[in-house]
Amino acid sequence: MLTLYYAPDTISLATHILLEEVGAAYSTVRIDFKKTQQRSPEYLKINPKGRMPALITDRGILTETPAMLVFVAQSSGRPDLALMDDPFAFAGIQAFNSYLCSSLHINHAHRMRGARWVDANDAAAIAAMQRHVPISVGANYDLIERDMLKGPWVMGERYTICDPYLFTLAQWLETDGVDPKRVPKVIEHRRRMSERAATKKAIAQELA
Repeated sequence: MLTLYYAPDTISLATHILLEEVGAAYSTVRIDFKKTQQRSPEYLKINPKGRMPALITDRGILTETPAMLVFVAQSSGRPDLALMDDPFAFAGIQAFNSYLCSSLHINHAHRMRGARWVDANDAAAIAAMQRHVPISVGANYDLIERDMLKGPWVMGERYTICDPYLFTLAQWLETDGVDPKRVPKVIEHRRRMSERAATKKAIAQELA
């Protein structure tokens, strides 16, 4: 049995969707950001980073969405969702998800978590980062739209572990100040993902 520690409206939704997609046996534990439970001693024992998500497995604890997505696909008997039968294609999966993790998600976080990078009392620096978010995040989506989104799904004709990850981030596109008309393929992908049963079920569970 897997246990997913999640918070609503965070990147944990990507792993939550995949758990539903593969039909995994899992439970969830909700962490309340408003009460800063992610910084509680109890949660820091699970994930010392104080971030979402964390996945408890029978082998130990996993953090970081790219790693968790690969693990869920492989351990559930669905390595095809990570294209693991093809070393080059699997590397492409890793490259895309690494870009989401190290670039797009980081730029998005500058909108509401500027204190990670500058003094929380430096209002001018915080405001400058927030003003730059539409530019930096917009550039990320421009690259995805132009060069990285290969078909109806991220990797082309096959649904993979990249798709719930991009979907989760793309839900925040407008609030990050990016005009959806700028990235029609990303928006179409978001619509297609929103129609999948696994996506609907994961979102409903997190909103309950």
